[in-house]
Amino acid sequence: MKRLLSALLTAASLMPLSAQVKQEIFESFKLQERRDVTYYIPENYTPEKQYPLVVVLDAERLFHQVVAASRYHSKYQGMPEALIVGIHQEKDELRWYDCAFEEDTGLPSDKGKGFFEFIGLEIVPYMVSAYNVAPFKMIIGYDITANFGNYYLFKERSLFNAFISISPLLAPEMESRIPQRLADLEQQIFYHLIADGRPGPDLQRFNALDAQIRQINRDGLHYYYDLYPEADENAIGAYGIGKAWDRTFSLFKPISPTEYREKILTSDEPVFNYLENKYATIEDLFGFRKRVELDDILAIYAGCRKKEDTESLKPLSDLCKEAFPDTMLGFYFEAEYYEQMGEPKKALRTFEKAFGMEEIDFLTKEMALEKMDALKADFGF
Repeated sequence: MKRLLSALLTAASLMPLSAQVKQEIFESFKLQERRDVTYYIPENYTPEKQYPLVVVLDAERLFHQVVAASRYHSKYQGMPEALIVGIHQEKDELRWYDCAFEEDTGLPSDKGKGFFEFIGLEIVPYMVSAYNVAPFKMIIGYDITANFGNYYLFKERSLFNAFISISPLLAPEMESRIPQRLADLEQQIFYHLIADGRPGPDLQRFNALDAQIRQINRDGLHYYYDLYPEADENAIGAYGIGKAWDRTFSLFKPISPTEYREKILTSDEPVFNYLENKYATIEDLFGFRKRVELDDILAIYAGCRKKEDTESLKPLSDLCKEAFPDTMLGFYFEAEYYEQMGEPKKALRTFEKAFGMEEIDFLTKEMALEKMDALKADFGF
């Protein structure tokens, strides 16, 4: 499967993108120089929608792979289209100057500080002013540029919500600094550490970093560590970016069987809270309210029945009346709520309302009729 996905992404990266990709020279006040920058704008871009913003360092190496991942997942996985901006750093080995750090402190050099502000105070604000950018922002880098992305964690509030760090050339003390910041930040953070898995000092540092991050226990941190021993330095991006993309935007996928078992059934909170939090997080991060998926409704309904969580049926029924107004869902779930709460007259009237609505998925008029007949027989209505 990994090989198939890599092949698909590679093929997608070779598709003609001229209508959506443009390269410009950006006049940087912070750097006092002109920089090559490439932009990808979704072909169906509209100012009425908000779009996540992805900043790609080492654009010559990574930009087209990131665009391919974005196009593939937005087309086939129902994930949001994204605005992507790539910073070119290969010419004259700019990457080593842009992202240089002091060996004694591990912090950016003077040129690195300027590059930090170039992205944070020029590139991102330009994109926000030119396009309808969602709150959610991601930064991606490789090797020295991957390490550089971590410096945005050191602000009181991180400019970026997601980090894809591919084989980072870690600055001194990053094994402890990164976990500390990930623990302290009070915001949703997606952090992907990706490496080729070759034995050596770098792998030892990655493993040490991984061990410390795994000790963090806070809501809002989504951390992943992937090793690809079969990938060399040229292929590691193709292996890792697609999987990281899939995980970062997994909120957009319907609730999976694993998610149902491990998160819904094991939670002490009301079942409906899981659905409410899922869609609230989507709205907070991505700037729009996603239409509720029927599969998510059915997963929450199954959880209500499995955990005997009657109270969650009422808000679930209200949501269904709004999201699926012409179907039986809302009134059927509300009727079950009244039935289980010991209010048979209300239950009967509500099942009658459900009977008059359109069937959907597993709910049929015959089921509503059976419920109505049972209530009449039991209570003599």
